[in-house]
Amino acid sequence: PSPTGPLHMGGVRTALYAYLFAKKNGGDFLLRIEDTDQNRFVPGAEDYIIEALRWCGIHIDEGVSVGGPHAPYRQSERKEKYRQYALQLIESGHAYYAFDTAEELEQQRKSAEEKKQTFAYGSATRMNLKNSLTLSADETQKLLDDDVPHVIRLKVPADETIVFTDLIRGEVRFNSSLVDDKVLLKSDGMPTYHLAHIVDDYQMEITHAIRGEEWLPSAPAHILTYQYLNWKDKMPQYAHLPLLLKPDGKGKLSKRDGDRLGFPVFPLEWKDPFSGEISSGYREKGYYHEAFINMLAMLGWNPGTEQELFTMDELVQAFSFDHVHKAGARFDPEKAVWYNAQWLQRQSDDDMAERLSKSVQQQFKLADSHRCLQKSYLKECVRLLKPRIQFEQEMIAKGEYLFVAPTEYDSAVVSKRWKPTLQPFFSSLLSAWEEVKTFDAAEAEQTFKHTSEKNNLKPGEVLQLTRVFVSGQAQGVDLFPMIALLGKAEVIQRMNTALSRMS
Repeated sequence: PSPTGPLHMGGVRTALYAYLFAKKNGGDFLLRIEDTDQNRFVPGAEDYIIEALRWCGIHIDEGVSVGGPHAPYRQSERKEKYRQYALQLIESGHAYYAFDTAEELEQQRKSAEEKKQTFAYGSATRMNLKNSLTLSADETQKLLDDDVPHVIRLKVPADETIVFTDLIRGEVRFNSSLVDDKVLLKSDGMPTYHLAHIVDDYQMEITHAIRGEEWLPSAPAHILTYQYLNWKDKMPQYAHLPLLLKPDGKGKLSKRDGDRLGFPVFPLEWKDPFSGEISSGYREKGYYHEAFINMLAMLGWNPGTEQELFTMDELVQAFSFDHVHKAGARFDPEKAVWYNAQWLQRQSDDDMAERLSKSVQQQFKLADSHRCLQKSYLKECVRLLKPRIQFEQEMIAKGEYLFVAPTEYDSAVVSKRWKPTLQPFFSSLLSAWEEVKTFDAAEAEQTFKHTSEKNNLKPGEVLQLTRVFVSGQAQGVDLFPMIALLGKAEVIQRMNTALSRMS
C-alpha cells in the first residue's frame, strides 16, 4: 500500500486475500510501503496501515514494522536499487529518456481533445516528441550533462500481442499498441510503481502478487519489463481482484463514500492531519475485527458452500482463487451489521460481562460493591441482552433499566393501558410477590398469571404496563427473567414508585 492516507477497506481485502493465500500455501505475507510519490505522502498513514492490519488479525511475517532479510521495505529507502535497472533497459534499447515538459505534454493533450482523441505517450506518438529516440546521441548527452529534467520511459513495441495468465481471469491478451510508454523513473530520480514493484518483487522473491483490477491495463507493461530485464522466469503470478462497488452497484466504492453514505469505509477511525476531518472506522463503530474480516472475505469470494461464518483459520483453509469472482462485488452495509450481530452471538458471556462491567461503572458511577457489578449479575445481563443487540455498546442503551431504576415511563403505553381501576390488581400482585419464597422467573410469571385471573383480568391487559413500571420502557429483554434478575426487593420498590406516579 501507499502511505497517501488511511487504508481503504478495498486495500484491506487485497491484503486479506494475499494473507489467506500465503498462509494456506505455507508462505509469508510481506508488507512493503510504496512511498515513491513523495508529493502525496501523508504523515501518520504508514502507522495507520500497520495498526489496521494488526487489528484485522493479518500478521506481517516480513516487511515494514518487523524487518526481514530483504530490508529496507520502504521504496523511498531503496531508491538507489532502481536506477541501475532503468539504465539497463536504456542500454538494451527497451527504454529511453524523455525531456518533454509538463506544459508541452499538456499542449499535446489539448490538441488531441480538440480532435476528439485521447493523447497517450506511446508507439503512435513518441517519434513526434522530445526524447532520446528523436534526438541525436550528442543532443541527448548534452541535455543529460546540463541536468535538464527528464524521465525514463519504457519503450512498448507497436502491434504485438502480450499474453499472461491471471489467477482469477485466466488467459488475458492485450495488443501492445493500446499500452502507453510508462514512466519508469521520474525526474526526481524516484521510480514509479511500474518499475519499483517489479524490482522489489524480483529481489524479495515474491511468488504471487495480488492487486486490484485497476492495475490490469498496466499489466502488459509489467510483463514486458520482466521480459526485457530477463526475469520472465521469476515473474510472480498475478491475481487482479474485482472492484468493491457502492451499495447501489453503480461505481467503485471510494474513500469519499463512507460517512457520506452512512457507513465506514476504513477499518479504523482516521483524522486527516491537514484538514482535521475525521472519517469513521469499523473498530470505533463497535465492529468486531472477526466480523469485519469475515464480511470482507465474502465480498468477491465464496467457499462454494452455504457457509457464511468463518474464523481466520477457517478462511485460510477454505480460500482459493478459483472461487474469487471476476465481476465487481457490491458492498451491503446491512450485511456488515448482520455479520457483527452473528459474531456477537459467538462472544463469550464471561468476556462480554468483563467489558460490560467497565462500561456500567463508567456510565453510572456505581460503587465497586454494587450488586450490578457482580460477575454473576453481569453475565445474566449479557445473556438477556445478547439476542436483542447487534453491537456490544448497545447493551448500556438498551439495558439501562438493568442497572438503574427508571425515572420516566413510556407515555404511549401508560396513556393507552393505565386505568385507576387497575390499582387493586397491582397491589395484589405486589403482595403475592412478597410471599413468594423462590423469586425466580417461573415463580414470578406464575404468580402474575394467577393474580390476573383472581382479578378477572387477562394477563395481556396488564403485561405491558408491568414491564413499563419495572423498566420504564415498552420493549426490552424477556420480562420475567428480567424481574428475577433485578430481585424481589428492587422490583417491588420500582413498582411502588411507578404506582405512586400513576396516582
